[in-house]
Amino acid sequence: MFLLCFRALCCKGPPPPRPEYDLVCIGLSGSGKTTLLSQLCSESPENIVSTTGFSIKAVPFQNAILNVKELGGADNIRKYWSRYYQGSQGVIFVLDSASSEDDLETARNELHSALQHPQLCTLPFLILANHQDKPAARSVQEIKKYFELEPLARGKRWILKPCSLDDMEAVKDSFSLLINLLEERDFEPSRM
Repeated sequence: MFLLCFRALCCKGPPPPRPEYDLVCIGLSGSGKTTLLSQLCSESPENIVSTTGFSIKAVPFQNAILNVKELGGADNIRKYWSRYYQGSQGVIFVLDSASSEDDLETARNELHSALQHPQLCTLPFLILANHQDKPAARSVQEIKKYFELEPLARGKRWILKPCSLDDMEAVKDSFSLLINLLEERDFEPSRM
């Protein structure tokens, strides 16, 4: 009995390395991309500064490491987003669910462009409807309908989830769902 316990404890060896996935994170300025990613990395909220170009964060999870390339969402930067898509294995799109109608329309157009972009159209998408804690926040159902996700993303792998900084566990759960999609993609047979 002792020998079996000893072997179980000592002879397992190191845990297998966690897979790493390269993701791109996009969304308009003020949608909360930087803050969400910083919170996931357990960074101090006092040091968070809005991204003006791009930043890269390694976001650790129990079963994977996500190398997230966050692209700034200002008008003058969005036109360059596509230059940073190459090599991405998945997409995180953050939108402010409490934004103005104009900003929501702009976010809708940017998401549509991303879903149809040749370098992204086959990748899994995590769409986060952020700022759900604000009174003006639209529900996930309203976002899904307004963004026309059902017809536009038919045949694509995407997840739409509500989120806010008040419920980081829900945010982590959303990322876990994305990791599941990324893992499924790893096991798909190669197409020649």
